[in-house]
Amino acid sequence: MLLMPVLLAIVITTVQNSTFELVNNNKVPLILYNKDTGQVSTEFIRALDKIGMFELKNLDSSQNEKDIVSRMHAKDALVAIIIPENYTDQTLSKAKNITKEALKNVNIAEDSVTNVSINEVPLTMYYHPVLQQSFRNSINGALRSALQLVQSKYIVRQLYTTVNEQTIPDSLENQITANQLPVNEIPVSRDGSRNIPNATQHNIPAWTIFAMFFIVISLGSSIVREKQSGSFVRLRTLPTNFMVALASKQITYLFVTLLQAAIIFSIGTWLFPKMELPPLNLPADKLGLFLVTLACGWCATSFAICIGVFAQTQEQSNGFGAVSIVILAAIGGLLVPSFAMPASFQLIMRLSPLHWCLEAYYGLFLEGGTLKDILMNIIPLLVITVVLQLIAIYGLKRKNLI
Repeated sequence: MLLMPVLLAIVITTVQNSTFELVNNNKVPLILYNKDTGQVSTEFIRALDKIGMFELKNLDSSQNEKDIVSRMHAKDALVAIIIPENYTDQTLSKAKNITKEALKNVNIAEDSVTNVSINEVPLTMYYHPVLQQSFRNSINGALRSALQLVQSKYIVRQLYTTVNEQTIPDSLENQITANQLPVNEIPVSRDGSRNIPNATQHNIPAWTIFAMFFIVISLGSSIVREKQSGSFVRLRTLPTNFMVALASKQITYLFVTLLQAAIIFSIGTWLFPKMELPPLNLPADKLGLFLVTLACGWCATSFAICIGVFAQTQEQSNGFGAVSIVILAAIGGLLVPSFAMPASFQLIMRLSPLHWCLEAYYGLFLEGGTLKDILMNIIPLLVITVVLQLIAIYGLKRKNLI
């Protein structure tokens, strides 16, 4: 219950952080096979390099497309681009046609622009099957940006030459094609901070919740053993209330969940920076963090007791408990982000206690909120907890154990 969630948090955070770095910092290996000998393809390659997303690897003239496939199977590159022959002529012809279309209603002599026929041959992109759709979309967007930049440059040159009958100055061309407004990215937060959330901020709360609810294997099995051994029946012969024993068991395991959270949060705060991982930034509202952890732990113990009461054997308790936690984590947003859930799952997602636990933690860690801001997440969690407690008590009475 302590080692497993620690390893899980470290491994998942490391893997996801490496993925973020691949997208944001590292370069994607890309093979370039340029069949064109003109200036446009040279500028396109220069634009790809300027994007900074790709590590360009040019294919020798002695090689062919079969070499691309073999190198990609060997994972020498994840993406390959083939620039077709006469790509420069194709781009220039397209620029002339667009210029004519743009100036057809302007009082310019018809003989200043000639009709050009275009036989377009598209660029070809090979990609390794390990690349997921979202990552391919990012690569596609970068390629299209480079293409648009180069094509726009030649369209501007053609327009200027047609209108002014002279070559466009380099300074003016740069002002037109490279003059883009910057984008200032600001994460939304309740406290006004502008700290960019990282992989640690996302993963540590999520897998802490996962660890809390996995006490169902230990606590559920314990209750099943006590039922099978007759401990519940013997307790009824003693001058005490059985609810005292049940409450003491909950308090013990509630302490375990708090200990789990303390260990995982400590690792994220102090150990992760030494592992070259982003550190965990604890929220400013420490009381809110403690109360959310307490509510999550109580819900986890209530769920485990409910499973243990209704399970007939330890195998049932362990099997159903483990599988149900994975399912609740999946529909609750731990494995797949809640915003990516289909509309049909929105109601089912709100039935998962792990969803409300995660939303409460995210309100503190990612949005910089306080306890007041996440009350609407804690209240459904407490309602689910009380319902689980009542179901467990009903099961104990039905089995004549209390």
